[in-house]
Amino acid sequence: MLKAAGIGIGATALATPAGAAGAPLVHPGLLHTRADLDRMAAKVKAGARPYTAGFSKLTANRHAQSGWRANPQAVVYRGSGAPENYATLYNDIHAAYQNALRYHVSGEEAHADTAVAILNAWSGKLTKLEGSADRFLAAGLYGYQFANAAELVRGHGDFDLGRARELILNVFHPLSDDFLTRHNGAVITNYWPNWDLTAIACVLATGIFCDDRGIVERAVEYFKHGDGMGSVRHAIPVVHEDGLGEWVEAGRDQGHALLGVGLMGTVCEMAWNQGIDLYGYDDSRFFKGAQYVAKWSLGGDVPYTANTRKKGAIGGWSGSETASGVEGVDPGMTRPIWAMIANHYTKRRGLPASYLTRAAAKAAPEGGGGDYGPNSGGFDQLGFGTLAFSRERRAGAPSVGPSRDGEGSGGVRAQASAGPAAAGDDLAATGSGDVVGWAAAAGVSAVAGGLLMLRRRGRAE
Repeated sequence: MLKAAGIGIGATALATPAGAAGAPLVHPGLLHTRADLDRMAAKVKAGARPYTAGFSKLTANRHAQSGWRANPQAVVYRGSGAPENYATLYNDIHAAYQNALRYHVSGEEAHADTAVAILNAWSGKLTKLEGSADRFLAAGLYGYQFANAAELVRGHGDFDLGRARELILNVFHPLSDDFLTRHNGAVITNYWPNWDLTAIACVLATGIFCDDRGIVERAVEYFKHGDGMGSVRHAIPVVHEDGLGEWVEAGRDQGHALLGVGLMGTVCEMAWNQGIDLYGYDDSRFFKGAQYVAKWSLGGDVPYTANTRKKGAIGGWSGSETASGVEGVDPGMTRPIWAMIANHYTKRRGLPASYLTRAAAKAAPEGGGGDYGPNSGGFDQLGFGTLAFSRERRAGAPSVGPSRDGEGSGGVRAQASAGPAAAGDDLAATGSGDVVGWAAAAGVSAVAGGLLMLRRRGRAE
């Protein structure tokens, strides 16, 4: 059926994800559901922390202002081309997302109107993404982000939903789907996990936004069983006895490892909001990998199994690269990724996750695009997790005792958890990014023994 629909599936047969078949897709249903948006608005109106701190980060961002004006381009170039103008695209997308989110929290129509104007301007002009291999990164990152911004205003009377769908299906999605199938003509291990993960995020967001169940299943199947390094068992190839899941890109550098965790969390959250549990897949393998990266990024010691990956083009040049141990870390490096992941596992699932909660507390209140430097790495995540993903523990969430090492990093045994209620062309290595009741909402976190960890703004690439 999928072949007949023209969906490239490579050598891996697709399987229908549990809980997904036959159910209508939910809208809004990418990173935020209606319940999420209502919760944010109610909490901010009531003056509840940490939501108010998160909302203050949003309103202070220059992208979240209703006076933002779009600068759409017919062709966007990343990596090469004249001019290399992709910054225009990601700045406008983040402005659309931030204005749309601000509208849902505050009810101020001017912000919805601004988001709609930005998205309509781009859907009316953009026809192509060009450049080096980085064009696949542009498609993946900005495709999933455009869909998320558009999802927040899809019911607005002036929003051109049909044209937005055409843009996503005809410009962003084809490059991402092709990358998962052909990997730019390279051997399957040539590209680190982040490349696959940007593509998975775009394909999944496309399927949800465009109400195409086959495309959704394509992304879910690749996450579980894809041949590239971004599928969950390749990104987290080893689970150690202490329950930590080794993140393969920790052998590359900290910035890319943080990016990968953020992207995989984004995929898991979007799937969760459609009743598909990737957070709990394979005995919560992602949980173990996220705990590993959080511990390592906080300065903790983690094991690493040396691995050698093949590089090169099929039928062309070839080589190999070995990562023999984890790279050094800067404990001040962060990205706005932790609140979403920590809240899922601790509040929805009731799991102890000290490394995740410490990382989230240290990063809070999370900002978004524009708060982590001007370069592209500061715009890889939509952010604002303190506002968007803080939540109280879900009624009926299981209570799981601590693991052997006292850190809650092992012994998950999370079978299908409950679904939601309703070559050189690498990613930018940006390091920009409730231990005590998520006390970090004020921007300063009390962590273990009274040590104050000051939130530090991310660095430029």
